[in-house]
Amino acid sequence: MNKPFVAILMGSDSDLPKVQAAIDVLKSLQVGVEVRVHSAHRTPDATHEYVKGADSRGCAAFIACAGMAAHLAGVVASLTIKPVIGVPIDAGPLNGMDALLSTAQMPGGIPVATVAIGKAGAKNAGYLAAQVIALQDPELADRLRADRKANAEAVLAKNAALQQQLA
Repeated sequence: MNKPFVAILMGSDSDLPKVQAAIDVLKSLQVGVEVRVHSAHRTPDATHEYVKGADSRGCAAFIACAGMAAHLAGVVASLTIKPVIGVPIDAGPLNGMDALLSTAQMPGGIPVATVAIGKAGAKNAGYLAAQVIALQDPELADRLRADRKANAEAVLAKNAALQQQLA
């Protein structure tokens, strides 16, 4: 059986600088990842084919990143029962607010977990996808706990340095 992986789809290659945060999180946690450019509107057939194929190859969760009309996450969610995490990309004249609303406002029965707009949302999407996989992978759960601990220690170290600077 194939090792579970996360499939990341983005509506445009111009989204990569923001989506990279999700890729980096997953790689740092040793979670397999596939990244594709697929558009709900411009490449619907290729999007359908990829999602169905990834689903059958052991994809554990999908991350769909899109700006403006942002229908990618909803289309992906309509094709699978695996968790879909939508990342609204801050693009266009509304800076991602339109993407946020179209990603979050899904009809009942086709859920999309929606994270924050932009890079912070992409980072959290990576963590959320890893947490989904960690439900069945104790070693990944341990890596997530270690990552949280390291993040906490970094904040405490910055506080200690600040306190010394202010003393």
